Amino acid sequence: MPPPVTAESLAAEGWRCKTLPGFAGLIGPLWVRKEAQAWAYGLLATADHLNPAGVVHGGLLTALLDHGLSAIAWQALDRRPCVTVQLDTHFLAPARAGQFLEVRGQLLRATSSLVFMRGELSVAGNVVATGAAVLKVLAAASDH
Repeated sequence: MPPPVTAESLAAEGWRCKTLPGFAGLIGPLWVRKEAQAWAYGLLATADHLNPAGVVHGGLLTALLDHGLSAIAWQALDRRPCVTVQLDTHFLAPARAGQFLEVRGQLLRATSSLVFMRGELSVAGNVVATGAAVLKVLAAASDH
């Protein structure tokens, strides 16, 4: 059995804790790490994230995919804000309390107003959910 995931073990692996306002702060704290080509986002699942079946709620997995893919797009677009138009989520395996959920994504295509993303949510390298998103690029404050 692997050792438990802790804030200290995540920090030792290069993850930084981000306490965010709003909804993302309610499900978090979230973790972020710069990797070779992009950013990765994560969350340490707790008992508060479980559904009645005792596994991480699909709504949390979807919210984490949504946040991660949006944040990856935000970085790729030089921090231009974007909002989700569509998110398709496919659940492949359960996630459990105590596991660290990691989101990685890829920008597939960007137009002047839309971004197409895909991503994976994994636990210890095992994919538990995949997602495909279409995001609407919003006007930056300086564009007004």
